[in-house]
Amino acid sequence: MSDLPKSARVVIIGGGVVGCSVAYHLTKLGWQDVVLLERKQLTSGTTWHAAGLIGQLRASSNMTKLARYSADLYLGLEEETGVATGMRQVGSISVALTDERLEELYRNAAMARAFGVPVEELSPAEVKARYDHINLDGVTGGVWLPTDGQADPGNIALALAKGARQRGALVKERIKVTGIAREGRRVMGVDWVSDSGSDTGHIACDMVVNCAGMWGHEVGRMAGVNVPLHACEHFYIVSEPIQGLSQMPVLRVPDECAYYKEDAGKIMLGAFEPKAKPWGMKGIPDSFEFDQLPEDFDHFEPILEAACNRMPMLTDAGIHTFFNGPESFTPDDAYHLGLAPEMDNVWVAAGFNSIGIQSAGGAGMALAQWMQDGEKPFDLGDVDITRMHPFQGNKHYLFERSKETLGLLYADHFPYRQKATARGVRRSPFHHQLTEAGAVFGELAGWERANWFAEAGQEREYRYSWKRQNWFQNSAAEHRAVRENVGMYDMSSFGKIRVEGPDAESFLNHICGANMSAPVGKIVYTQFLNSRGGIEADVTVTRLSETVYLVVTPALTRLADETRMRRLVGDYRVTITDVTAGEGVLAVMGPRSRELLQKVSPNDFSNAVNPFGTAQEIEIGMGLARAHRVSYVGELGWELYVSSDMAGHVFEVLQDAGRDMDLKLCGMHMMDSCRIEKGFRHFGHDITCEDHVIDAGLGFAVDLNKPDFIGKAAVAARKESGPKARMLQFRLTDPEPLLYHNEPLLRDGEIVGYLSSGAYGHTLGAAIGMGYVPCEGESAAEVLASSYEIDVMGIRVQAEASLKPMYDPKSERVKV
Repeated sequence: MSDLPKSARVVIIGGGVVGCSVAYHLTKLGWQDVVLLERKQLTSGTTWHAAGLIGQLRASSNMTKLARYSADLYLGLEEETGVATGMRQVGSISVALTDERLEELYRNAAMARAFGVPVEELSPAEVKARYDHINLDGVTGGVWLPTDGQADPGNIALALAKGARQRGALVKERIKVTGIAREGRRVMGVDWVSDSGSDTGHIACDMVVNCAGMWGHEVGRMAGVNVPLHACEHFYIVSEPIQGLSQMPVLRVPDECAYYKEDAGKIMLGAFEPKAKPWGMKGIPDSFEFDQLPEDFDHFEPILEAACNRMPMLTDAGIHTFFNGPESFTPDDAYHLGLAPEMDNVWVAAGFNSIGIQSAGGAGMALAQWMQDGEKPFDLGDVDITRMHPFQGNKHYLFERSKETLGLLYADHFPYRQKATARGVRRSPFHHQLTEAGAVFGELAGWERANWFAEAGQEREYRYSWKRQNWFQNSAAEHRAVRENVGMYDMSSFGKIRVEGPDAESFLNHICGANMSAPVGKIVYTQFLNSRGGIEADVTVTRLSETVYLVVTPALTRLADETRMRRLVGDYRVTITDVTAGEGVLAVMGPRSRELLQKVSPNDFSNAVNPFGTAQEIEIGMGLARAHRVSYVGELGWELYVSSDMAGHVFEVLQDAGRDMDLKLCGMHMMDSCRIEKGFRHFGHDITCEDHVIDAGLGFAVDLNKPDFIGKAAVAARKESGPKARMLQFRLTDPEPLLYHNEPLLRDGEIVGYLSSGAYGHTLGAAIGMGYVPCEGESAAEVLASSYEIDVMGIRVQAEASLKPMYDPKSERVKV
């Protein structure tokens, strides 16, 4: 194999549609010395048997942007490369068989309008008019997306590969990567062997991209990185030719776990069954190439039976092909993209959860731009691989979770829906006490977190709905306790990262917007900014001593935030340590929180000794803790950090002392409803790497007077020019509708954006939303002078708008 180079700028491992897309987009940016290695033939893993559905609406604005980019790219590839992609914009129809599903579809239609995707809500009769072959039994309505399409998956990949070759990429088939050489946090090159075994070699490289699909987990281990995914069996049938069948839209019937695609006069019926069959637990056979798995008609039969009723012509048409092929699925049904946290030059694009064809074009473009610039081109938090925590690479965990994630693609996407599988992995020191008290747990990054508390005799589980769910009143009572009396909730899952060393202050001043030259005991609210002034992390930093700080991060982004710090250490003399599991954290919040703490501790919690934004070491019961006077709920309160060995004792002491005060245990739903009333931003929703800190209304957390720090120039420029958008808080004037996120935001009758987050404000008496309003060149008064509406499931609801928090705008309650 003398034509394989000894060195390359980048080696891409995997020749499916995603690997070909990464190669295509890197060369489009002008990269040379791009090498793609495929163990067998291009597309021979999962790409070749993909259904080729090209849907454009995804769960967030940027994921929709990437899907739309894919569709546009595929339409033009044939002209560029001469390879037919089969891309046809046939449109798609999704139908509902329940009122709950119809609300989901209509909410999605509203979201599509906010994202600029053409959409139309359909009555049952209108569904029939667009898809005559359907049996309307039970159909409650549907949604029409005219620009959705279908394409030939294999040819898309081959067209991308040809485009990459035309610009100088080397694409080699039948070359298997057998090892990856590493030094510290960098890969140095890859070892390879030819398919015949007769040739071996090594390619030194500056970076590696893992596009290995269902082999991605294994390739990740070779590179020293965690790529959590698991293969599952995936089924479809293709009918015999049906006389007179012409081009049809794609039809999805998610309540029956089915999709239908016309192809060359035949009907393909595909399934996303509720309980999937994991595959490849002992590894994928080395000979796997364009392979399929044994049929399992018993597993598929319930789907087929419902399909024959829904599509009567299938009853008479014979089955031409029964196909079972493996595809990879991730723990949260979102693909993996980006720079792996464990290494500084290993990139990942894998785990596409059966939507690889519609995602590959955009994912390749985004990753290539990220590799070029060293910063994400826009918010990719939904798919950034740093959201995955180390334990999620556990094979047993992946086996259990994959049984559920395939089916979740077509399950009802209810708000607050919790995963049912692979639970109980991470528990706080208070888990047992919370369970005894009636906690109903949700899961985030593996952490079991009390979301709400059931009353005596009430079932301890979610009953999902788009309307008020069964815990709505429970959370309202918890909300009132924090607003009017005193509540306590577990915050142990939040990340705790210790930064210590002689350069700790200067290092944190370099990466944080706020000034870290603070006295010992001071708590500083700040952001990690990128060079554009976008928000990479939203944290509090407590100075524990002259050389030690504690950075507290959201649970989900702990690894991402720690990784960012490690990559920016450079020559700073600091040590960074994750100490999350070392301390339990109880938040005691509400007007009587000081009274409760004074009952259990001899320490002074007065404003004179412990003002807002400071921490002090305290005695509590017979133990010790550190009391941080901060609040994410907008009330007087403390977060108590307790070493894990004393956590149970401290919980009991507070619970016993609080009984005659009617102390109420509270959950995460309460925290969310209280924080949104106070206008506090939620990282990942309200603030992301593409949201400028000034536009987000967080300029107060940036100190432009301190020496240079990351993003300083961008912040100074935006302060000078004024914001391009403003984060507003909205309150619906009708107390009945509920807000979640992504609802269209209308200003003076025109869609100008969408809500970044939403929850019910029990004190304000209506649903509350947060969202950005474009306002370049406008004053705050001009922005507020407009009238605003929120589109809830196609119905415009009038909303009050405010730049200041609607609840306690002067923050008097937290400082009392």
